[in-house]
Amino acid sequence: MTDRRTPDPGATLARDAVGGAVAEPAAGGTTSPSRSGARRVRWTVWAQNYGALAALVVLFVYNAIETPFFLTPQSLLFVLLRQAAPIAIVAVGMAIVIGTGGIDLSVGSVMAIAGQVGATLVLHDQPFLLAILAALLVSALCGLFNGTLVARFGVQPIIATLILFIAGRGIAQLITGGELQPLADPDFQWIGLARPFGVPAQVIIAVVVAVVAWLVMRLTVFGRYVLAVGGNETASRLSGVPAARVKLLAYVASGVLAGLVGLIAVSANSASDANNVGVGMELDAIAAVAVAGTPLTGGKVTIWGAVVGAVMLKLLQNTLIAHGITKEVAQMIEGAVIIAALWLQRPEA
Repeated sequence: MTDRRTPDPGATLARDAVGGAVAEPAAGGTTSPSRSGARRVRWTVWAQNYGALAALVVLFVYNAIETPFFLTPQSLLFVLLRQAAPIAIVAVGMAIVIGTGGIDLSVGSVMAIAGQVGATLVLHDQPFLLAILAALLVSALCGLFNGTLVARFGVQPIIATLILFIAGRGIAQLITGGELQPLADPDFQWIGLARPFGVPAQVIIAVVVAVVAWLVMRLTVFGRYVLAVGGNETASRLSGVPAARVKLLAYVASGVLAGLVGLIAVSANSASDANNVGVGMELDAIAAVAVAGTPLTGGKVTIWGAVVGAVMLKLLQNTLIAHGITKEVAQMIEGAVIIAALWLQRPEA
């Protein structure tokens, strides 16, 4: 049957894939809904991928103009980057876990445990290298515990990691009886206090961690498996991907990186405090990953995006506080930024 509808004025006739005549809109005519929808999709994809970086650039330029002494090494290296580095390290591990379709709420408690283990061994005259290795090993065991619950027993990630989120803080407090432990060991505290080449050690560590993680995700089979498991675990398992092992390793990596930051925290503070080390870190790390455009449903990992997200959120907080905004209001604004990032990641976007 022939379609006798009259094409729009100015339209031209073209052949479709099966040889039928179809009308094409005239040049300069009204944009079709499909084209406007395509432009909208392209914009949201751009915002998801580069929104955090664009926001960081805008904040940087604003502070360079409006904030006194912002463009100084003291402000950039020893305030902004030094504060953002621990969040960035934990966010890298969190990004890998989220890439598998999981979540890790226990990173703050793992920080506290690792800090207490390392500090306790140093205070008992153990070699500083042994203290660091023992703390990282305990952190890996914490990640192994989370990963086993998720990968082997099928516990929902938010529930599995909530267990250690609650119990881990108690474990850290039991190690020292909840008392503050002053530290004065230059070797052990190097990662928190040293300034090689005039740069805070934790900033260098954060860059090294990000580079290694980026290379692992780009060049190794494990990196491809993470994306496959997060994208469709059932299909990846049927195609031969060891999904359980991949998730297990992801949680171990997150635990080790959290333990590393716990050591940085106690070193920088010259004291181990199980009550306060790592409090709120899980939320900061998740927020850094979210604003970088990583969907919390898994299947995508942006290592450098997580780093940029950590720096951007810390700069946003510092900018608001520096211009007279109270910390409480600043936290509300940060929450609004996270909501906007999640809105951009909605499925219909």
